[in-house]
Amino acid sequence: MKNNESDFITIGQVLAPWGIRGKIKVSILTDFPERFDPGETIYIDGKSMTIESTEWHKGNALVKVKGIETLDAAEELTGRYVEISPAQSRPLPEGEYYHYQIVGLRVVTTGGKELGTVTGILTSTANDIYVVKGKEGEILIPAMADVVRSIDLGKRVMVIEAIPGLLELNKKNNENKARR
Repeated sequence: MKNNESDFITIGQVLAPWGIRGKIKVSILTDFPERFDPGETIYIDGKSMTIESTEWHKGNALVKVKGIETLDAAEELTGRYVEISPAQSRPLPEGEYYHYQIVGLRVVTTGGKELGTVTGILTSTANDIYVVKGKEGEILIPAMADVVRSIDLGKRVMVIEAIPGLLELNKKNNENKARR
């Protein structure tokens, strides 16, 4: 995902051409697969494209976009990201955020200690984990209500409760990495 709201937002990645008539097989990287419905606008390499049709195969989208008519044209898109503009974002319930909104936030503890900036997000089935880089190295922050106390997108800051052992555990991991 991109970390700047003026950038495009990644919703998929082209895996390969599908057939000989210009279809592409896309790995879905969004919680809203309807973004691949016919008539929707997507961007590949910043170029606007309209989806003509979509079929589903083993969790991937088989997409036909206007203007891509041959196997060769589809092959050129392999590995490229399928994106949307931020204006196409769907509203989320209060307290939920897109990854691109989180990456780049400053992270501080409820006690005012500056920890660094969110540089990435690891996804898991239980909860996301925010990767925070700062003066003391890399810290992994679980995206849980007990830990993340507030997010202010206007001020670009996340306030966390440093539950017992969280910062110490991360510090120990950073020391072990430095010894390798």
